[in-house]
Amino acid sequence: MLERKQLKNRAQVTFVLPEGTPHGPVSVVGDFNHWNPAAHPLEPRGDGTRTATVTLPRHSAHSFRYLAAGDYWFDDEHADSHDGTNSRLHT
Repeated sequence: MLERKQLKNRAQVTFVLPEGTPHGPVSVVGDFNHWNPAAHPLEPRGDGTRTATVTLPRHSAHSFRYLAAGDYWFDDEHADSHDGTNSRLHT
């Protein structure tokens, strides 16, 4: 799931996954972090979800996926769109 907050010239996007789904560490990777799994690991939140937040330019589009333990890549079913390979996010 994606949570969004509009700032002056930027958009703050929070990537949200349920706790333990999938099991183990998960990172969000995309063109906004050069597909670097160490850049945005999801961290636990008090409500039982895991999140990572990025700030992006407004009115832009980005490709992303999640990377879990065991080299398990998966998409966000709640993304704005999908391009066949990746989830897509529009700010």
